[in-house]
Amino acid sequence: MKVLKFGGTSMGSADAMRQVKQIVESQKVSVVVVVSAVSGVTDQLIKASEEAQDGIGYQNTLDDIVSLHNTIIQQLFSKEALEQVIKQQEPVWTELHQILKGVSLTKELSTKSYDSIVGSGERLSSIILSHLLTDAKLYDSRQFIKTELNGHGHHVLNNPTMQAIGELKFSIGSRSVFPGFIASNAAGDNTTLGRGGSDYSAALLAAGLDAEILEIWTDVDGFMSADPRVIRRAYCIEHLSFSEAMELSHFGAKVIYPPTIIPVLQKQIPVKVKNTFNPEAPGTLIDHQKDEKQDVKGLSSIREVALLTLQGNGMIGISGISMRMFGALAKEAINIVLISQASSESSISVVLAAKDAERARLALLREFDKEISRQEINGITLEKDMAVVAIVGEGMKHTSGVSGQLFNAVGRNGINIYAIAQGASELNISFVIHENDLRKTLNVVHETFFLSKFQAIHLYQVGVGTVGKNLLQKIERQSERLLKTEHLSIRLAGLANSCQMIFNDRGLELDSAVEVLQHASKGDIDQFVEQIIANNHSNSVFVDCTASAVVAEKYQRLLENNISVVTANKIAGSSAYDRYETLKKTARQKGVKYLFETNVGAGLPIINTISNMVNSGDRILQLEAVLSGTLNYIVNNVSAEKPLSAVVIEAKEKGYSEPDPRIDLKGTDVLRKLLILARESDYALEQEHVEISPFLPDEFFKDESVADFIERVKSYDATFEAWRNEAESKGKVLRYAASLKAGHAKVGFIEVDAEHPFYNLADSNNKVILRSDYYYDHPMEIKGYGAGADVTAAGVFADIIKVVNL
Repeated sequence: MKVLKFGGTSMGSADAMRQVKQIVESQKVSVVVVVSAVSGVTDQLIKASEEAQDGIGYQNTLDDIVSLHNTIIQQLFSKEALEQVIKQQEPVWTELHQILKGVSLTKELSTKSYDSIVGSGERLSSIILSHLLTDAKLYDSRQFIKTELNGHGHHVLNNPTMQAIGELKFSIGSRSVFPGFIASNAAGDNTTLGRGGSDYSAALLAAGLDAEILEIWTDVDGFMSADPRVIRRAYCIEHLSFSEAMELSHFGAKVIYPPTIIPVLQKQIPVKVKNTFNPEAPGTLIDHQKDEKQDVKGLSSIREVALLTLQGNGMIGISGISMRMFGALAKEAINIVLISQASSESSISVVLAAKDAERARLALLREFDKEISRQEINGITLEKDMAVVAIVGEGMKHTSGVSGQLFNAVGRNGINIYAIAQGASELNISFVIHENDLRKTLNVVHETFFLSKFQAIHLYQVGVGTVGKNLLQKIERQSERLLKTEHLSIRLAGLANSCQMIFNDRGLELDSAVEVLQHASKGDIDQFVEQIIANNHSNSVFVDCTASAVVAEKYQRLLENNISVVTANKIAGSSAYDRYETLKKTARQKGVKYLFETNVGAGLPIINTISNMVNSGDRILQLEAVLSGTLNYIVNNVSAEKPLSAVVIEAKEKGYSEPDPRIDLKGTDVLRKLLILARESDYALEQEHVEISPFLPDEFFKDESVADFIERVKSYDATFEAWRNEAESKGKVLRYAASLKAGHAKVGFIEVDAEHPFYNLADSNNKVILRSDYYYDHPMEIKGYGAGADVTAAGVFADIIKVVNL
């Protein structure tokens, strides 16, 4: 025999009830069916009772309830069957109307009247289903489930209830229908079983009838690994122990209400949670078997709670403080969700429902008034807008590292924990956070324990010029491979240019994002950054593909909010040394990344190589480098046939130079790059410490248009050609180079002969020569393309992937 319980949504419409009929009649064994009221009806009945008590008129609400039931039965039954259903329901409607009328006249709502009103929904729905099922018999649960009133509501009398149900065991038919939620007392008065009452009815019947299994049919596939409304990749848990199910339910998983399944737990009757609207799904099996192969089985949370803390040195070593605290809260009938106490005994924190918070605070102020006045207790602190997150699993027992893994993941994403609780059973680790961090926390923890093979990056990119567009194309081309081979998902969660921005939590379409941005709402970099922070996504990465000082100013705020920064923008790294050092220090403290490999050499591994050398104990003693692909392209292509001005125009058109070539020709770009390399080499240099000779004389850098500037460069063509010819006559070539030796930094032209490593440096290539303690006689050389959107975008992409340590 099976007991099948169907919830309100399963009874919520004619179509849903037809689905219930199909499920019940497909069973191969005898079934006992327990039903809830039609979805929403219990709330409507409560509303009607309150309206009657307040004397404001309940008839409209009652009419809505009647109309809903009439609509369902008219869609389900032919005329003859319909009349039978209406006739059987009529006494329920009459009784309901009479009680509501009596309450309305007396303005008093007794417990007896209230229970009779709110229990009517199950009586009505069970009548409908008993007629819909073939050869089904309707039973009145009030004849079998007996209760008595205590301080916490109606309490089930176990012995008479089990005896009454047990007597049915040998006479019950193949299909039986029972209304859930309702019961009666010794006087025969209507009572109800409270929250989760229909589940409780089903569990009592399953236990009393020695059913082989209790199936709870609802509108979800079973217990989920996390709330699917928050975690898109949450999945159904196939098996839980009773203990795991109870813990998850206590902490917000609303599939079952923990106390209601105690009867089947005691009899070791398994419970199966199934989806009425997806009956083919395997569901979740709950039994006494413990599966410890998976450390953490589920993740659950409770919103709208407050953290109440009693604190003071006068509590240390004093017995009875906890008893008084919990006693004061119990007198106010305040339920405690979680308890956390410092080992020093100087503080006790409790989590409770937000609606009870102020009442609880006042109760404790009264209880500890004397201790507070003597300053033995500092007072009562109340923190609102909190949430509790819990991870649950039998496999956590005696398994080291689970807590470390949990809190490392949470801390790395900038989530502050206010209190922690873990029982000696090691079945549950619970912690308190601010409710604003709940979505982020659930995503982080779920990814850590349930999708540890997969990682997701939320990318926020500013800049859609040649580098920015190229980067998006590379991500699009590589996304499938990264997901398949590296289990990495990159979501473009936001995109911005200088005056527009767009966001999409689920990820923008990479192939159309730039076009969509052109039609997006207005927004500046301040708004873009604040929205990123407000989104509060796990593994967020800000990518700067601009050369903007305004954008670079935002790095500190982003890092402080645990958002990694990947940048091709050299301004921050070459600004004041204190700022450079602060950015790196903040990233270390927050456990995020600040990566800028493409600041020097585009995609060449220069910065990372120097950093690794220094971190491993090596010292950079000397550095020589050609760091501007643009300027190297220019000096390599100037000839008697092609003057300097023509090559400058060519470099601009090919995208090697900045849109304003003066940025390159002034030598500022090379200075910034050298400064960054010097700092990464452990030299605390400022810009004024670098000796610089610009590519062109100072008089060429006036405030004029780019076109006027290039026109004036023509006047320098002959001078530059003469210089080039002179070097060539000596068997040398010109190179615009940077050097660092004994802490002295220099940028300017040098002449090199055929023996020099820079002599054959073709086209827009860069080259860096490093001499260190380990590499002095045989220096390390790094060479390759140092300019161009393609290689720069590739370098930025590589830094993005480094954020997740692939």
